[in-house]
Amino acid sequence: MNLLPRNNYYKQILKLALPAIAGLSTQMVVSLVDSAMVGRLEEATYALAAMGLGVLATWALISFFSSLATGTHVLVARKFGEGNYQACAITLNNSIIIAIIVGTIVAIFAVLAAHPAADFFAADKTVGKYAGEFIFYRFLGIPFFLISVSFRGFFFGINKTKIFMFSGILTNLLNIIFNYMFIYGKFGMPRMGVAGSGLGSTIATAFDASFYFIIILLPVYRNKFRTFKNFKLDFNIIKTIYKISLPVSFQNVFILIGFLSFVAITGLIGTIEQAATQVVISTLFISFLPCFGFGIAVQTLVGNNIGSRKFTIARIYGFETAKIASYYTLVLGIIFFVIPQYVLLIITNDLKIIEVAKPVLRIAGFAQLFYATGVVFANGLQAAGKTFFVMMAEVISNLLIFVPLAYFLGVYLELGLFWAWVALPVYIIIYSIVVFYKFKFSIWKTD
Repeated sequence: MNLLPRNNYYKQILKLALPAIAGLSTQMVVSLVDSAMVGRLEEATYALAAMGLGVLATWALISFFSSLATGTHVLVARKFGEGNYQACAITLNNSIIIAIIVGTIVAIFAVLAAHPAADFFAADKTVGKYAGEFIFYRFLGIPFFLISVSFRGFFFGINKTKIFMFSGILTNLLNIIFNYMFIYGKFGMPRMGVAGSGLGSTIATAFDASFYFIIILLPVYRNKFRTFKNFKLDFNIIKTIYKISLPVSFQNVFILIGFLSFVAITGLIGTIEQAATQVVISTLFISFLPCFGFGIAVQTLVGNNIGSRKFTIARIYGFETAKIASYYTLVLGIIFFVIPQYVLLIITNDLKIIEVAKPVLRIAGFAQLFYATGVVFANGLQAAGKTFFVMMAEVISNLLIFVPLAYFLGVYLELGLFWAWVALPVYIIIYSIVVFYKFKFSIWKTD
């Protein structure tokens, strides 16, 4: 077996990771712009509170069902590595079938439950009304979102992350335009306020699904994969997609529950401490996006090489991707540690919150050093089909170590916010070590 020079590994990794990072980054920009537009409505306090509830509900649902991309991605990457292009197309077709059926069912239930659920979680009736309207319109787009997710997994698997980048730029630009039109009632559209943000996002999501359909019909893809000429229902493929995807879905839910619990724990310490925690978490989510891009790259490269039975190269790609991603988190960690106050100014200009958050961001910066390793090796394991193991590593390190330790140090021992946050690097280090050793020792065959 011929191994490539290290520079060639780096080129291939960055070729896949950088467009994925660009596509993910556009989502962050839209989130900030949407909040800014809603924050300029007359009843901004109610509107922002309602949007917060709506975005959280959307995030929870999307976190669960977006794992369809992982199942599609892993399976297509392996088939592409085998050189079986027809199987890639059949996998996409069955993934789209899943997306349409599941998306329609979820959308119906979510739309029917939108107003009752919003009223239940909102303490204020006005907030509940606005949140219900946002959720109603936003969840109409779930079928389109899942179709886009299926296409995303397909294009990731065939090494075309640039398609996701173009999709992200176009869709999120349309998202901003449509939200502006419907939030403020511009260009002849009705003024809908918070509800307009939900409707604008749904229309943009429908355009995203249409964009992918147009791309897949281009001659370069139509002739190679013959996608819709191989349209047939294959229950073995559907079963495999679900087997890979479901543990990822539950893992995403556990991460959400863990961080919501952590925010609640910091609220027991104090209001300003909770505000500082939310600011730091917002900062971290911005910094985590490139790590997810490297995760997409390693999932593709490991899956391709497992499919072509080049297990040693698959393993090498995991380690080389972890190195590159760690350079990024090392730089960020240094920035967080040396000038935390300037980083925090991106999120808030409240000096009291910044003062409380500064030492916390330094702890987060230390944890950041290990985060890339965890993300990369976890995605590598998912590409090898070890999604259940990764999920259990998350459950143990997050819900059984991170959350209880944060409560024990911050609340029970009354050591305060700083020590509650010490639980974060403990969680990330344990998780990263576990997935590193599993990746290194447990899955590789001889070429």
